[in-house]
Amino acid sequence: MNEAAPEADTGRHGDVNRMGRLLDRGLAGLRSPRSPRRPRLWFEIALIAVSYWLYSLVRNAVPEQKAAALANADWIWSVERFLGIAVEQSINHAVNSVTWLIVSMNYYYATLHFIVTIGVLVWLFRRHPGRYAAARLALFATTATALAGYYFFPLAPPRLMNGGKFIDTVMVHHTWGSMASGNFKNMSNQYAAMPSMHIGWSLWCGLTVFALASTPWVRVLGLLYPTATLLVIVSTANHFWLDAVGGMTCLAFGYAVSYAWYGALPHHLPRRILPKATIGPRLSALAVHRAKAAAGRN
Repeated sequence: MNEAAPEADTGRHGDVNRMGRLLDRGLAGLRSPRSPRRPRLWFEIALIAVSYWLYSLVRNAVPEQKAAALANADWIWSVERFLGIAVEQSINHAVNSVTWLIVSMNYYYATLHFIVTIGVLVWLFRRHPGRYAAARLALFATTATALAGYYFFPLAPPRLMNGGKFIDTVMVHHTWGSMASGNFKNMSNQYAAMPSMHIGWSLWCGLTVFALASTPWVRVLGLLYPTATLLVIVSTANHFWLDAVGGMTCLAFGYAVSYAWYGALPHHLPRRILPKATIGPRLSALAVHRAKAAAGRN
């Protein structure tokens, strides 16, 4: 039995090496598009501007289907009551009673969604150029997936539900806090609450900062940001808990798309753009590492 063990071990290592070579050959044809390339500032600015314009155009072009949106809101609310998590109304009323807090949340909802996301993109572009493209792809795929949710599942936010039990905090406190309230309500589709991109984008920001920041308190802030955003979207009656789950699901799909294209999650890619001569060996090493991990599990 002891004499056979070295032979078995040698055979296993041979299988691992063969698997590594097969994976390497499979990756060879996709190395060019999968290799992170140095981002160009003018291209990224144009891409982000055009992408957001298209996102807003498509989102607002989705028929508002008021009856279906209100019916879906009633259904979501009944599901949450069945699950015992329908506490949004209590939170909405409690926070609304503290004027300075709810007004701050209204402005938080209206501004940080864009400011923080753009800030993280700029930070990635400057400090982590090798990871920028993969992280940006995850964000864009997340947003594109959300559009399907807006089209196939129109949903009224809690503040627009029949019965008037939720408080529209923007209207009550006369603050600029939502493109779907006040003077802006005719410029935006009010029945596109599922999924919540406030959660999808804020969680993308938070996970990116937590994974890549070197300062501990900055990493903690990264995790606190989506947590605070979740409280804000519920307190302002703009979303249900399950809208947040939808946003997280879209983000998971976005990361899956990025992983499928680049072969790794953004934070596992090199921080800087590698010279072309080193890309092949890096991919080969990654393929062998995965083969060994698979063999170890088996």
